[in-house]
Amino acid sequence: MTAHLADPLGTPREIELSAGPIRYRERGTGPTVVFLHGIVANSVLWRRVVPQLADRFRCITPDWPLGSHELGQRAGTDMSLPGLARIVEEFFDALDLTDVTLVANDTGGAVAQWVAVHDPERLGRLVLTPCDAFENFLPLPLRHLQVAGRTPAGLRLVGQSLRFRFIQRLPIAFGLLTVRPIDPDAMAAYTTPLRTNPAVRADFAQLVRAVSSRYTKEAARRLPGFNKPTLVVWSLDDRIFPLRHGHALAGLMPRATLTVVDDSGAFIPEDRPVELARRIGEFLDQSAEAIGAGRGRRASTS
Repeated sequence: MTAHLADPLGTPREIELSAGPIRYRERGTGPTVVFLHGIVANSVLWRRVVPQLADRFRCITPDWPLGSHELGQRAGTDMSLPGLARIVEEFFDALDLTDVTLVANDTGGAVAQWVAVHDPERLGRLVLTPCDAFENFLPLPLRHLQVAGRTPAGLRLVGQSLRFRFIQRLPIAFGLLTVRPIDPDAMAAYTTPLRTNPAVRADFAQLVRAVSSRYTKEAARRLPGFNKPTLVVWSLDDRIFPLRHGHALAGLMPRATLTVVDDSGAFIPEDRPVELARRIGEFLDQSAEAIGAGRGRRASTS
């Protein structure tokens, strides 16, 4: 990963989980915010969001094993949606994180939904930005990855093709995910591991083979039981994850609020990072005020 891109994310660290090593970065102090990216992306996605929040919050940005990580996982690791959620949950346990605000994008949003409905004990709040949900896992323009993932040669071809700028901007790559082209250094951070690291390709092959909308549909059925503050931040004209899914997710959760960002694709952290950080910060401030008010009411009646 290009060093200057990771610098805004803070101090690099590494932790060993049962699935394998996870590299992460940490910056700031205060209530804990953990960031969860999607496939063929890594912590670099949050490079312009974290600096806006780290003066008030402890921001932790792992490189999850979703195709742009640098540390391969152990053979036989469950890379299905439930398996990926267990990696997130074990990460929380290993760092003894509590009252976590989990901020998720893209495939990471599907993983976050599974965590929220199956093991929410360490979660305090949830922030979902445009992500896989309901029947849209994987989105149609990206389903070719499931075909490519059937053979090592197929994924090598995908990785090599992503070296080229014109390929990167195609709808079957990153073209529909942002309004503006992703800067070259960030794109290199996203695409190099899949191209150069056989262990990463092996992990990614396991992941795409295990993708199934039955998991996102099950999560959706259970979301009404997730009764913690939730912010859904969606893009107005998202061409991968339809706005109706943002409305539907917010409508399922009893304490969810939807806010819409314009002039952005699904990768709001790339297109509108300052606006996204502002809305996350306001949400966290409002949640803290609500908790304080609730404690005050309980104290006055005791």
